[in-house]
Amino acid sequence: MKPGFIYILTNKTHTVLYVGVTSNLPNRILEHKAKKYQNSFSCRYNLDQLVYWESFQEIGDAIMREKQIKGGSRQKKLDLINGLNPEWNDLYDRIKDIMNPFY
Repeated sequence: MKPGFIYILTNKTHTVLYVGVTSNLPNRILEHKAKKYQNSFSCRYNLDQLVYWESFQEIGDAIMREKQIKGGSRQKKLDLINGLNPEWNDLYDRIKDIMNPFY
């Protein structure tokens, strides 16, 4: 059983949102921060702040949730972020060790 995560990134001015899915959230966020994929949407718009995330026991459930969130309006995405993280802080430091079984 492979875990899954969905996440929302934004830029410093919070004008652009990106919804993604991964099986290793800390690693994936580091890839965004390092701009590993130079031609990607997140790199092009400087999306490197993790403002929302959810975890799932199985990656398939995370993929379904990602599609649901992507299909929703911008306002629904804003509501998710504001419900979890009303200050829009970068949550990376809070999740950097979640893949460690002794976390």
